[in-house]
Amino acid sequence: MSDANEGGCQCGKVRYRLEEKPLALAVCHCGECQRQSGSAFGMSLIVPKDSFRLLAGAPKIFTRAADSGASVACAFCPDCGTRIYHAPTSKVGTLNVKPGTLDDTSWLAPNVHVWTKNKQPWVLVPEGVKSLEGQP
Repeated sequence: MSDANEGGCQCGKVRYRLEEKPLALAVCHCGECQRQSGSAFGMSLIVPKDSFRLLAGAPKIFTRAADSGASVACAFCPDCGTRIYHAPTSKVGTLNVKPGTLDDTSWLAPNVHVWTKNKQPWVLVPEGVKSLEGQP
C-alpha cells in the first residue's frame, strides 16, 4: 500500500484518504457485523484516527451497541447508505474503515479473525491467521 490510499461510497459523494498504513485488517464474526454486511462476517481495516481524511461529502452517523457492550459510532453515506467506518469507544484513537470502500483492495490480507465463537460453521479461518473467540 502507498502512504496515501483513497476510497469512498458507491455513489461517490463521500470520499476519503488514508494517510498512514493500517494497524490491522480484522474479520469480525459478531452478530452485528453479520447484520451490517448482510453476510457471514464484516471486515474492519483498523487505522489511526488521525490518518483518516475526509475529501468529499459528509457521512451520517448513528451510534449502536457492540456485542461487547461498548458503543460504536457508525458512519455511512446519507445518499447510497454505504458504510464507510466505525468508531468504537473501546478503541480510542482508531477507526475501523470498511475495506471494501477502498479504490484498490488488491493488497488486503486479514491478519486476525474475532468473535469466532459466532462464526458460521462453513467459514474457515486460514492457517497461521490469529483467531479470537471474542473481542481482542
